[in-house]
Amino acid sequence: MNRSNFTVSNSHSEEQSQHQVRLAKLEELKSLGINVYPSKFARTHKTVELHEVYASLENGVYTEDEVMVAGRVMSIRNSGMFIDLHDDSGKLQVYTDVKNAPEHVLQVLRNLDLGDFIGARGIVRRTPRGELTVNTLEVNLLSKALLPLPDSYYGLQDVETRYRQRYIDLIINENSRNVLRARSVIISGVRNYLLEHGFLEVETPMLHPIAGGAIAKPFVTHHNTLGIDLYLRIAPELYLKRLIVGGLSERVFEINRCFRNEGISTRHNPEFTSLELYQAYADYHDMISISEGIIQRVCELTNSSMQINFGDKVIDLSGPWPRKSMAELVREKTGVDFLTINSQTEAHEVAKRLGVHLKGNEPWGKVLETIFGEKVEHELIQPTHVTDLPRDISPLAKCKIDDPRLTERFETYMNGWEISNGFSELNDPMDQKDRFMQQVEAKDAGDDEAHEMDHDFITSLEYALPPTGGLGIGLDRLVMILTNSHSIREVIAFPTLKPKND
Repeated sequence: MNRSNFTVSNSHSEEQSQHQVRLAKLEELKSLGINVYPSKFARTHKTVELHEVYASLENGVYTEDEVMVAGRVMSIRNSGMFIDLHDDSGKLQVYTDVKNAPEHVLQVLRNLDLGDFIGARGIVRRTPRGELTVNTLEVNLLSKALLPLPDSYYGLQDVETRYRQRYIDLIINENSRNVLRARSVIISGVRNYLLEHGFLEVETPMLHPIAGGAIAKPFVTHHNTLGIDLYLRIAPELYLKRLIVGGLSERVFEINRCFRNEGISTRHNPEFTSLELYQAYADYHDMISISEGIIQRVCELTNSSMQINFGDKVIDLSGPWPRKSMAELVREKTGVDFLTINSQTEAHEVAKRLGVHLKGNEPWGKVLETIFGEKVEHELIQPTHVTDLPRDISPLAKCKIDDPRLTERFETYMNGWEISNGFSELNDPMDQKDRFMQQVEAKDAGDDEAHEMDHDFITSLEYALPPTGGLGIGLDRLVMILTNSHSIREVIAFPTLKPKND
């Protein structure tokens, strides 16, 4: 954007002044019989297409090729003689011979502002300085911008304004556009990988009568006609497993939103996008392989190598990634072999000795997880599969045969963040009922994130769920890592924000 032609004050009064000036221009164009908001423009080429077609056109050469181009005006020079036109693929220079242009074209140019959309018909040439240019024969206003854009050099100074008015951020910030485009490529890549491996994409309810499938606090709403409370889903897990029971497919997946009524941070947004998949006759080792394969595939799509930069760190995604149990990692960091601790009391004493704060009467497995979270998690920069998570925090996973305190469950970490979570699904209805009862007891004791009893899910298991592996991947965090974005708000087009008080 040419700052000599357009500088915007941050003051509301300046914006109002600009608004009045632009409205006056709009009215003038209308009075001249010009349609300032036409329905359509028959564009022949996008910017990138012209640059590709005429890549070999030499400097100073005129063609006889007539084209029609359109886009947003991002620079105006010499009273409209030169205009930089931007579409979603790039930039193109448009030139008008203002001394010989017809009056109706000059009327448009005189009333043109940065941010307006125009369409131009003209002849392709390359200037002596090497700039691909369209020499206009016609210029049409396609949409009038009534509010000024921020200066591209100074940008939007307030970060929250960037998220609140994302449309402005996207207009002036190429990196924001690139991140959200990469997000689309990543999610499409995940979907295509699974379709290629025989998975069926499905949709399950967003409104749940019981908040289940994950340990989290839900959003609550109410259905007036049915007279019941419903919960925005915190996870689709229990419905997806019902589909496996029903035999719809032995491999199902869903990419969709989940909602958790919890804190907001650089890694947490109340509304987020996740992948969940389930495969019959598979276990958590198979899920580890799928997790690794998906992440490596989308890395190939968005980066030139398996080594990606995140801040000052280099993360190597080439596999195979190490697999270590949670207890093993805690032992390596603290010297404490948690598997030799056999009582809740002793577990609490160890936590206290390590300086790890506990909230209350946490069971053995929860203590292990808390120590891991404080002492180990943030150091897992390179991709690592953390296996054998405690039964106390894994109500839907199969127990390990050799140590029933642990489960056939894993979490994948990189950059100190949990990226994926999977396990061998618990398919014993009696064991599942016992686990739910323990969660109900925890809820009654004050844990508002604990599971509720889901009798219908227990019933579905009684019709027999085959051995099944399940996997969930937090796609927002994955996009963050692959695009070197340090806040989840950067990778969500419209993140959750507190309403602005005008």
